[in-house]
Amino acid sequence: MYIRFWGVRGTIPTPGRDTIEVGGNTSCIEVRTSDDQLIILDAGTGILPLGRHLLKENPGRIMGNILISHTHWDHIQGFPFFSPIWGRTNRFILVGRKRVGQRLEEIVSGQFMEPYLPFAYKALPADLIVKEVDDNETLIIGDKTRVQVAIMNHPGGCLGFRIENEGTVFAYCSDVGHEDEGFDPGVLKLAEGADLLVHDSHFATLDERNMRREWGHSTWLEAAQVALESHVKNLALFHFSPDMNDSSVVQIAQKARNIFPRTLIAREGLELHLPLTGKLPD
Repeated sequence: MYIRFWGVRGTIPTPGRDTIEVGGNTSCIEVRTSDDQLIILDAGTGILPLGRHLLKENPGRIMGNILISHTHWDHIQGFPFFSPIWGRTNRFILVGRKRVGQRLEEIVSGQFMEPYLPFAYKALPADLIVKEVDDNETLIIGDKTRVQVAIMNHPGGCLGFRIENEGTVFAYCSDVGHEDEGFDPGVLKLAEGADLLVHDSHFATLDERNMRREWGHSTWLEAAQVALESHVKNLALFHFSPDMNDSSVVQIAQKARNIFPRTLIAREGLELHLPLTGKLPD
């Protein structure tokens, strides 16, 4: 399984000299399965460079699945500018959480209107199919991939995903706040034995987390402890606060490695091939 990080930041894009090494785009990860199925995790601003890359590498029809963990802006704000949705022959399946009283398509299309944008969702030329899922559902993508879904603790709810492809497991658990009584059961279920766990690491300290509990995010410490408890093989810290510069991210990664040695920083542009063996990237 191939993984590439296109956006690793949380809350708001954070460009600048102090974030250039880790990256300033918001959440977006590209996944390629063994049978070349395209899975895109979240549609933050990182989906813009991904879109340009896809157009360059695929002169013909582009097909894929976009899994939306939740519809807070940092996870959908790049979607209107994702270049492939302007291609008439392209086809994408958007997958997100089933909610009471508000359909996923309505939320996504709500970005495509005045006073936010000068073009409408219905004007998009690509074939867009919206699928709503609920807790504990399983998706089948292609012939060789299963995606298990779980709801995690986050304001308004957030989906985590466990992608299984020919014996390789990738778990994506962004935007989750653990309780003092124990770790989120959905996260533990998705992460168990995974080759790679991508976990929310928004806060640098527990004091910061406790001051902003209502934000529903984790620290690097909780990410490392979850990795231990769920027996994952590798951990990627992800969804960094806009207040964290590059040196701050390096510092939390060093601390996390004291608890869980096989910890890496999810940096923009980082490419991984699962299963991971040998020395991890810094």
